[in-house]
Amino acid sequence: MSTARGARARARIEVTAAIKDEARRQLAAEGAAKLSLRAVARELGMVSSALYRYFPSRDDLLTALIIDAYDSLGEGAESAHAEVADAEPRERWRAVCEAARRWALAHPHEYALIYGSPVPGYTAPEATVPAAARVGLLLIGIVRDAHQGEGVARTPLPAELKPEAQRMAADLAPDLPAEVIVALVAAWAQLYGLIGFELFGQFNRVVEERQAFFRYAVDQLAHGVGLVFPRSTGAAGGGRGGAGS
Repeated sequence: MSTARGARARARIEVTAAIKDEARRQLAAEGAAKLSLRAVARELGMVSSALYRYFPSRDDLLTALIIDAYDSLGEGAESAHAEVADAEPRERWRAVCEAARRWALAHPHEYALIYGSPVPGYTAPEATVPAAARVGLLLIGIVRDAHQGEGVARTPLPAELKPEAQRMAADLAPDLPAEVIVALVAAWAQLYGLIGFELFGQFNRVVEERQAFFRYAVDQLAHGVGLVFPRSTGAAGGGRGGAGS
């Protein structure tokens, strides 16, 4: 009996993978808004009622694809970070950001699914949040290590933003200064904006040396969140983090 259950479980895994693969092909060809369970079933030689046993609706299939994309991106970033885990914070920051860019360039349609235009009629459920947070948590961890070590520089906040900054800090990382959390959220948005501009063609005839430009930009983002330069460089901004560290 256990052998039969194992065979059914393996078959379900294989069919689920085939459904997702076909759905990704449709994403590449038609875009997420036109994803259709009936079309996926037809291409796989399945009746629609059989596919519904795996994914009851288009939204369930989209959610599975979104979680897979976030997890794949997160795994790439975490692997890159592990290779430089003993480096200083700015190098770790750069490694994570560059890994995100590499993943996006290798998976443009999946990147568009998670960071492109919203899919009409679809609202991502809470189940997507843990996977979506993986890269952000890496960046927070890097800044946390810097804060506890060399220190981070803080940029004063305008009075009208302070209550929101305190709320954000309480939600995201209560052990970090509110000023740093605001800068982190801004850097997170700018990181994916940089990647999206490159991926979707907004840099055409504007930026030619894309990799060098990206590295410069993510270094500026690191500076913006208060990561200090290594002492050995003698660059401005070193020490315990300047004002308010």
